[in-house]
Amino acid sequence: MILPTLMLVGLLAGCASLPSLEERESSEALSIQQAQETRLGQSLAARLAAHPGLAGIYPLPDAREAFATRVLLADMADETLDVQYYIWRADTTGLILLASLMEAADRGVRVRLLLDDMNTSGMDPILRAADAHPNLDVRLFNPFVYRSARWYGFLTDFSRLNRRMHNKSFTADNMISVIGGRNVGDEYFGATEDVAFSDLDVMVAGDVVREVSVDFDRYWASESAYPAASILGEADETDLDEWSQAIEAVWKTERARTYVKAILASDFVHQTQTRTLPVEWAKTRMFSDAPGKGLGQVAEDGLLSTQLSESIGEIHDQFNLVSPYFIPTDTGVAALNRMESLGVEVRVLTNSLSATDVALVHSGYARYRKALLEGGVELYEMKALPGHGAMAESISNFGASATSLHAKTFEVDGTWLFVGSFNFDPRSTHLNTELGFLIQSPSLAAKLETLFDETVPRVAYRVQLDEDGDLYWIDGEGEDAERWDVEPETGWFKRFNVGFFSLLPIEGML
Repeated sequence: MILPTLMLVGLLAGCASLPSLEERESSEALSIQQAQETRLGQSLAARLAAHPGLAGIYPLPDAREAFATRVLLADMADETLDVQYYIWRADTTGLILLASLMEAADRGVRVRLLLDDMNTSGMDPILRAADAHPNLDVRLFNPFVYRSARWYGFLTDFSRLNRRMHNKSFTADNMISVIGGRNVGDEYFGATEDVAFSDLDVMVAGDVVREVSVDFDRYWASESAYPAASILGEADETDLDEWSQAIEAVWKTERARTYVKAILASDFVHQTQTRTLPVEWAKTRMFSDAPGKGLGQVAEDGLLSTQLSESIGEIHDQFNLVSPYFIPTDTGVAALNRMESLGVEVRVLTNSLSATDVALVHSGYARYRKALLEGGVELYEMKALPGHGAMAESISNFGASATSLHAKTFEVDGTWLFVGSFNFDPRSTHLNTELGFLIQSPSLAAKLETLFDETVPRVAYRVQLDEDGDLYWIDGEGEDAERWDVEPETGWFKRFNVGFFSLLPIEGML
């Protein structure tokens, strides 16, 4: 049995070859001069001139505003749209947003869509249809050669396919960009009654957008970005029909019509259209992994984590961290505990086992809780909150209609705020590529501090140690507080699985 298996592996390895990139067309972001002549450029000119060297920042904690922003940017773009995502669902919001890109392409806008190929299963016909548009080019990052049986790819090319592009950006006319933690799908944009995420993006204007565009060009031209047609083949009439039927079916649903109607009637859309949206002007830097990380070809100084750490330097007073998939490793525990020993207040919010959408990651996090608490770190775990309305009210600073935490952000010393795609786990540090902004804004940093002071105790469990060194969880404050001596709102089998997986040597892949 072993010999036939090895022969099969060898056969598959020989067949699973990627196409050549020699004839791949090159392209670049819109020049600054051309960008300034667009509608977006002209509308922003006066405000940008009044704030030289600063970026105009508008946080997008609300899921529906985050979706509306992307649709509005697609509608307002005159020349280019550069779009980069880890996940793009073929659901209500995913199809509507893809239709918005194709409508922009119909107007003559050049659209470049770069998708990680990990989560495109079943979307080949729609992606072929989109790529068939003369003004819309689709590229796939670290693609799977075997489309219908992807495990073949993992079997023969695991070291490459285990590295994914986790970046998320949406840039119009090299003038405005949206980056953050959200992928494209109903659960990220508050368009589903099932799983939904509390997340955070920021919309930015200013010179930092040029950095995003340069970074997009790096990824678009990287050795990991393959033209969709070279992987999926050319579109035929069946693909075009499938796309037409898919978007037509979406618009027939009451949910889609109600969702879009609510967005169009929102104050956010009105403020955007009338240019009265309140914007914070702040010094902002972009941080990104070099795209070669997708092939394991980046030195330590090319990593986002290294650059970010060097830029921030020593932390003096406080460090408030929000990370849905938090696996600090021994190195991270030592660093956080060292901060505490030097008088820095360290608070961490992550998902509880009942709230997380990736229980396997929780197994990697759970083993570090005692060490963090012993070092003085305050540890909070987000509750699973099915009451969307209550959640929207209680955590309005960080995203409405949420049942699971997905935002990736932290603040330092009441001055700096980071927003991006980076999770504090080994995968984000060493395997996946990531992108984010470091914003120097005491007012934005204060919002995250206030979240920890006022909101987190209501929507998260406080994890603590008893006199015997055992973990327990506190839900609420004062006389009404409830104590749990096991992972709250979970069954024994789920807890057993987490305990079992925590024993396996898989941390580096989490």
